[in-house]
Parts: sequence; C-alpha cells; structure tokens
Amino acid sequence: MNEEAVSKRAEWVAEITAIRDHADQAAFAAVFRHFAPRVKAFLMKSGASPDMAEECTQDVMATLWRKAGMFDPAKASVSTWIFTIARNRQIDMIRKQRRPEPEELDWGPEPEPDQDDAIALQQETEQLGAALQALPEKQRILIERAYFGDLSHSEIAEETGLPLGTIKSRIRLALERLRHQMR
Repeated sequence: MNEEAVSKRAEWVAEITAIRDHADQAAFAAVFRHFAPRVKAFLMKSGASPDMAEECTQDVMATLWRKAGMFDPAKASVSTWIFTIARNRQIDMIRKQRRPEPEELDWGPEPEPDQDDAIALQQETEQLGAALQALPEKQRILIERAYFGDLSHSEIAEETGLPLGTIKSRIRLALERLRHQMR
C-alpha cells in the first residue's frame, strides 16, 4: 500500500474508534458521508432495488453505530468490515422476502382440541423442554436465539462474535440431538 492509502486507512480506524469509545457523532457523520453512498451503489450493483438498497444501507450504518466495538483493525479494514455487514444484511433481506406468506386464518373461536391430542401435545412439549435442557449449553443458547429469539445465523454471529460456520455447525448438531431424543 502506498503512504496515502495507509494514512487514509488509519483515519477510518480512528473514526470507528471515536464512535466506539465516545459515541462521536461527528466521526459517525464522516463515516456515513463517505461509506453510505458507496454501500448503496454496491448493493444496487449486486441486484438490489433502489428502495431495498436504501433500506439496507440505513440498516448497515445503524449497525455500524451500535457495533463499532466489534471492529478489529487486525482482521480487516474499515471498508471491508462495512461491506461485509452490507452483504450479510442484503442476504438477510432477500431471505425474508422469499419467505412464504402465512396462510389466511379464520377468525372466531377454534374448536376445542381432542383431550388425547391435548395430552399428547403436552407430553411432547415436556419432552422437548427436557431435550433442550439436556443439550450442551453452547448449543442450547444458539438454538434458543435462532428459534425463540427469531434471529438469523448471521445476526447470531454478529451478537456472539463467533464465526458463522461455528454457529451453523452447533445448531446442526443440536438439532440432530433433539431429533434423536424426540424419537
């Protein structure tokens, strides 16, 4: 890298550090002015509509403000970190768009369940609760975040700081254990 690029990289690291350590709004404004248009253009080149790119860019910048403490200059440059967040957010938004709409629900009272069905459901619920408690803590916590906290694997990785592959492996192993115990 040339001297100018090294200097600019150090400036961006200093801005992120100011955001992290002091909630520095001026530093955030500088980062926003520089990166927001570039992130939006990147997302649009990746196939996002202008509205989706705008929404995703706003989400990326809000994430940057909240999670500036997660940035590690030893692992990546500021721009790499920001564009990685943008790519992950875009993937999450596309997945949410592709989820099927829930079926129309009839309004009004539901028929009372058969007593045998209610007892079977209660037993299955208790069995599942016991199976969840029997999981190793690291796996149980991830299952709870994914299924009860309704977080994507990427969001869990951001919250925990664990690699995405580790998150996916632990959840897969936990689901296998649950399937085995529910048989």
